[in-house]
Amino acid sequence: MKADSLSSNRKKDLISFQKNLNIKFSDINLLDLAFHHRSYANEHGNHLDNNERLEFLGDSVLGIAVADYLYKTMKDHPEGDLAKIKSVVVSEMTLSEIAINIGIQKMLLLGKGEENSGGRTKKALLADATEAVFGAYYLDSGFKVAEKLILKLLVPEIEKVWENKHHKDFKTLLQEYYQKKCKECPVYKLDKITGPDHERVFWVSVSLGDKVFGPEKGSSKKEAEQAAAKCAWDSINK
Repeated sequence: MKADSLSSNRKKDLISFQKNLNIKFSDINLLDLAFHHRSYANEHGNHLDNNERLEFLGDSVLGIAVADYLYKTMKDHPEGDLAKIKSVVVSEMTLSEIAINIGIQKMLLLGKGEENSGGRTKKALLADATEAVFGAYYLDSGFKVAEKLILKLLVPEIEKVWENKHHKDFKTLLQEYYQKKCKECPVYKLDKITGPDHERVFWVSVSLGDKVFGPEKGSSKKEAEQAAAKCAWDSINK
């Protein structure tokens, strides 16, 4: 998209977004592209004019920035500790929360179908756009400048994990891990329901291929699934 093809309102929004983060793009079109979902690109005639390539790049920039920070600041901790913290802070859950905090949901350009289906609240879409912003800033201003932005946003999350104060969505963590490793999703099974009607206890197990974890219990099926996911996650990270 050419600079002069951006509307004045769009330019104002992009400038405001930068001011809120205390950053400045030399090429404002790169920032704009970071918010182009493929549904929007498809509806406007150029299916490649989307943020997916920037997301791909930003994922790697994010990964090295966080890994480098953890390596240098946590010298007395083994690789397992660093990997566990990194997996949480670069997760879809964490990145989508950051996206909302910095207003990415307001900047997204979505196709009508994606807009109508609640695309602005979808965690995966928000996390992808956050990575796309990192990728765009890296291309625009270089690694050191992009790293500064990433650490500004991610170090507070790293500290939450280290202090064990972060929100733990073990189902999301487990799914992201297993999909990346095996290209498959964990399979949850409701094994049994016990207790009287007013005080039901749900028992759920989760399978990662041939390995079964649980059953674990909860006062609802959702709670039991989280417990089973935690059991699997803790076992993986031992």
